[in-house]
Amino acid sequence: MGLLLHVISAIVLHWRPRRRNIWNRRIVRGKLSFSKDNFVSLLAKLINDVRHLQNNPPELVPKEGLVVDHIHEVLKPYLIENGGVLKFTRHSFAEGRANLILEYPAATTTTACVSIIGAHMDVVPANPDEWDFNPFEFSIEGDQVRGRGTTDCLGHVALLTEIFRQFGEKRPALNVNIVGVFIANEENSSILGVGVDELVKRGFISHIKNGPVIWLDSADKQPCLGTAGMTAWHLTAKGKLFHSGLPHKAINSIELAMDAVSHIQKRFYHDFPACEQEKVYGFLTSSTMKPTQVWYPGGGLNQIPAVCRISGDVRMTPFYELADVETKIRGYVDDLNKDLASLEHRGPFSKYNLPEENLNGKLEIEFEPGRYEGIACNLETEGHKMLVDATKKVLGEAKGYSLTGSLPLVRDLQREGFDIQIVGYGLMKTYHAKNEHALISDFNQGFDVLTDVIRQASAKQAK
Repeated sequence: MGLLLHVISAIVLHWRPRRRNIWNRRIVRGKLSFSKDNFVSLLAKLINDVRHLQNNPPELVPKEGLVVDHIHEVLKPYLIENGGVLKFTRHSFAEGRANLILEYPAATTTTACVSIIGAHMDVVPANPDEWDFNPFEFSIEGDQVRGRGTTDCLGHVALLTEIFRQFGEKRPALNVNIVGVFIANEENSSILGVGVDELVKRGFISHIKNGPVIWLDSADKQPCLGTAGMTAWHLTAKGKLFHSGLPHKAINSIELAMDAVSHIQKRFYHDFPACEQEKVYGFLTSSTMKPTQVWYPGGGLNQIPAVCRISGDVRMTPFYELADVETKIRGYVDDLNKDLASLEHRGPFSKYNLPEENLNGKLEIEFEPGRYEGIACNLETEGHKMLVDATKKVLGEAKGYSLTGSLPLVRDLQREGFDIQIVGYGLMKTYHAKNEHALISDFNQGFDVLTDVIRQASAKQAK
């Protein structure tokens, strides 16, 4: 009997570790695969809340916390506090607004990581009267998902959530930590200290420097090699109000503003022309300065207004310093104020000074504080090579491009040593446009690209 018990005990002891190893191999080999149903289910909830995610203060202040709540509901079964492996950290710096950091740990202790950040939870405003379908109601037609935010950037929020859901469910053994950062307040710079700027300031994402950082907020599936700097400006022209039947007694602020903008633009394009680096990076346009809004205080059609403000932005390719641009434009305005009489007039009775009244028009320029600097991604880093290789594998080719859209803090992160690479899986043609939509198949390919980057990084770390 003693011999029999000894044999049985040996068999059991041998069998238990073997079974555990088989189970571990199943975890390691658990294939990550895009789930259309889960992706669409979450995206539908996000789009149906999008009326409350529009960002155009003070009228429209988004409540990104709503999005974080939806993500939490999806990932709840996989969170550490519920016996799972995902770390879920909400950071709120204003009421109703939130950022989210998700973390999936490596199988062994390491500081190496792959980070996917930039997927933002606010959207630009939409006017339903201009759309062919309701921008605030999710709809799907074949491969197409429709609604404000499907391309920019709630589709990416749903995509990144699905990646972490799969990590939580299948628990692949990786040699790198995976970090996902969902951000607030990307679409407006008039309010600061709410989004990724505050996360960086407080050191909450300093640990993601130890590996590739994929900024997930562009379009058309190919690596985005560069973006532009952006600064918003307001040019105010001050003249003299008078009856339009006596224009020689007025200083027309609207005409002054228009002529001043034209003069400033000519000098801008002379001082900041297209450069050779823009061709290397494939920028779609060179640097630009243009008006986008006009304001005046109101009045009758027969009144020449005393004040007019023209506002717009400057988009600078990253081969120029944005601070230099602001200095130059202030100089243009100072030069004009010294001699407004030399500025081109609009007809014989249009003038910008009235010597007989000792009265001169005046121009004032101001820049909004929340400017974005552009970035030229480093094309020699491991992160770039991994993204290119993964894109080739999934799409068949990798054709990087650059554009003069702008992203917050990417240049600052790059200066601090982060390997910033940019990609996105919405449609460029619907960015900030009416009838915004995206393709499920594009996000499916995005899932495959991003998880392959993670696979490459994990394999490299193992060597």
